[in-house]
Amino acid sequence: MKKLFFLAAFAVFGLSTMNAQDSDNGSSALSKGSWLIEANTGSWATGSTAFSLTSIDGNTAWSAGAEAGYFVIDNLAIKAGLGYADDGFNDGIFAYKVGAKYYVDGQFPLGVDFTGISQDGESANWVGLQGGYAWFVAPNVSIEPTVRYNVTLDDQKADSAFQGLIGFAFHF
Repeated sequence: MKKLFFLAAFAVFGLSTMNAQDSDNGSSALSKGSWLIEANTGSWATGSTAFSLTSIDGNTAWSAGAEAGYFVIDNLAIKAGLGYADDGFNDGIFAYKVGAKYYVDGQFPLGVDFTGISQDGESANWVGLQGGYAWFVAPNVSIEPTVRYNVTLDDQKADSAFQGLIGFAFHF
């Protein structure tokens, strides 16, 4: 059922926005002085500024968050993000992120960032590396499927992990 829903949603977006991309691939949205607000759906509840919901064996875990960025030069945004998660076992988990995102050729976002979580007085940190595709469905709106790898900086507290994300970005 989930596969059918995502396939149908992808087809609707594809058919309704085939002509939405203009020849500059939204480059005015990526120019110096522009702002970026981004929300991601994610697959990794803790340590994430993404939206996710998982339920396994009666335990529900969720996360919510967003990121914002400012383009310091064309195609390069400096970003920061905040998130909150509940894994069903602990009190809240606070996530934070600072980094940079560069759009190669205005279509292929590459990012690097420092991500951390704080929970019950403990913390863990990662360096995140990601790459994806920016599909501009309107001059100031992009959908960005992304693959991300989080390299742990605290072997004793956290593991490295892959993420699959679908980002929704608004460019101002």
